Amino acid sequence: MTGIVSVSQTELAQRRQQLRFRRRVRFLQTVWRVLAVSSLAGGLFWVATLPAWVIRRPEQVIIQGNHYLPAQTIQTLLPIPYPQSLLRVEPQQIADTLKAKAPIAEVTISRQLFPPSLIVQVKERFPVAIAVQSVPDPRLTAPNRAALPGAKTKGAAPTVGLLDEKGLWIPLELYTSLNQSLKMPSLKIIGSFQQYHPYWSKLYQEVGNSPVKISEIDWRDPTNLILKTELGVVHLGSYDSQFSYQLSVLDQMRKLKSHPSFSQITYIDLRNPDAPVAQMTQPKDPVKADTDQ
Repeated sequence: MTGIVSVSQTELAQRRQQLRFRRRVRFLQTVWRVLAVSSLAGGLFWVATLPAWVIRRPEQVIIQGNHYLPAQTIQTLLPIPYPQSLLRVEPQQIADTLKAKAPIAEVTISRQLFPPSLIVQVKERFPVAIAVQSVPDPRLTAPNRAALPGAKTKGAAPTVGLLDEKGLWIPLELYTSLNQSLKMPSLKIIGSFQQYHPYWSKLYQEVGNSPVKISEIDWRDPTNLILKTELGVVHLGSYDSQFSYQLSVLDQMRKLKSHPSFSQITYIDLRNPDAPVAQMTQPKDPVKADTDQ
């Protein structure tokens, strides 16, 4: 019995020794991994901070995806003090700055080591309409309060800005200061931004698909949407689901342009698209407009 107990104690001692050895091995392996990763990170940092991996001038920042804003203009907006190590460039700061200072919706930043450069991929917010607030709205960001030529205003000058296809407001002053040679949108909308903004994306798509060219949307009276078109002024009533149908009826009235009394038409009333009326200056009584092809 004593021999058996003695053997068991020996085995236990050997097992303890093996366990201690394994712990030392795992500890050394962990230390080695930490040292290896630290050395690799340190090496990468050292490589990135070498003079060869430093951007020294704006030309090393490559702008991609821009169509309306010049690359040189975007480069001047970048918050990068030159020279700057590629590793120390802060992509989020660059993205936030560009979105705040230019009509840019998305920014993607990537580094390139061979040759050392910074690639800035942008997606611009392109304005599709001039927006005129008949009553200035202080809630709009950085408004330009210069009256738009031809806009009828009383009292204070209206707030003038630009809209993209999603209805996002772009301050006119910001847009023109970045590139004065850019062509302004041909479409204009007048009225309260807060009233038409919820409908803008669908409204703009319908106007863009209209066979009759539309140059102005007057939303100052929400109960009577007024359009300026190639056929003249058109009254539509409230904006609703029949808007597209009203535009198709308007397209059927193109023959009015060849009518001898076309110049005497004050406006076309399409509030009831099934019974359109052309309001004439003379005679005083309105006449029913013919939409037959």
